[in-house]
Amino acid sequence: MADTSHGTGGLTFDKTKRSLPGEINIFLALIIIVVIFEVLGQALPYMNGQSFLFDTQDRFDSIFNEARLRIIILQVSIIGIIALGVTQVIILGGIDLSSGPLVGATAMIVMSFAQTELVNGNPNPKAVFDWAFDLPVILPVLVGLAFGAFIGAINGSLIAFTRIPPFIATLGMFLICRGIAQAWTRGQPVSFPTESYATLGKSMNPVFWFIGLAIVLHFVMKYTLYGKHTYAIGSNEDAARMSGINVQRHKVRVYMVASMLAAFAAIILSSKNLTAQSGMGIFYELYAIAMAVIGGVSLTGGRGSIIGTVLGAMVFGVIQSGFTYVKLDAFYQLMAMGAIIISAVVLDKMRQERATSRR
Repeated sequence: MADTSHGTGGLTFDKTKRSLPGEINIFLALIIIVVIFEVLGQALPYMNGQSFLFDTQDRFDSIFNEARLRIIILQVSIIGIIALGVTQVIILGGIDLSSGPLVGATAMIVMSFAQTELVNGNPNPKAVFDWAFDLPVILPVLVGLAFGAFIGAINGSLIAFTRIPPFIATLGMFLICRGIAQAWTRGQPVSFPTESYATLGKSMNPVFWFIGLAIVLHFVMKYTLYGKHTYAIGSNEDAARMSGINVQRHKVRVYMVASMLAAFAAIILSSKNLTAQSGMGIFYELYAIAMAVIGGVSLTGGRGSIIGTVLGAMVFGVIQSGFTYVKLDAFYQLMAMGAIIISAVVLDKMRQERATSRR
């Protein structure tokens, strides 16, 4: 017999149906994955007893392999910024496939407003505009964010007012943004930014941007009307509309925020690389969705958290680094990542069915 106790109004609480918060489960999964790669490092003959996480050669001041940790965090930080926006879209009950190409288009546009006039004393060989040299760093940043907001407004308006499925609307924008990226300079890269612009993505700055945005958005999603309305619409759009929420306007807002975050990721990426190329952002939309899904965000909407997505990004980064660590070929890595994404969705479906059966 289930162990129950009476609560207010005669309601009962079944202790056997308690479960750990989703974020705890993801964190435990992260630890298990690290342990698996540690064991593989010791077990595989060609690894020669290497350690995945720890410094066994006394190269660093701590017991950890600081170089690997730094690479993992840097790898996930820029795509993680995109994932923070994608998380909100999925909680809303939508999807955004345009974020990857938006990175490429924004990077090309922004870098053309962030160029320095002279390179080693000579005119900039990659100049796009003859007048847009050595501008204050805030100007290219604002241009990028404005472009992201514009793309997000189109996505959100199409989905909210024409009732086009989010998959189709953002798939169309996927192609449009990739075309913009290629047409901006006829496929030529744009390079040589100002020093102030280059500072945005220098060293570990992408990690600080990611963590800072994650903290802010965690509180926004948990404690503000914006977050509560997002969860409400994702859980039951009709009920949210009847409760007085302007569903259409809120959808546009969420897609605008998501696209602005993707545009900001493009700014940081182009600053970090000191160049912009039309091919930037390939697969980024899929990786961002994977981070959110691995982090416990339900593809049916209404459930998930920013903290879960951050942990999902870390799981994603550890898996990528681990595959490289055990010298798994790149094409096998793609196949394995695809299998992991499918597994995460299957687990989410099983969690929903189990939760439904308990009601």
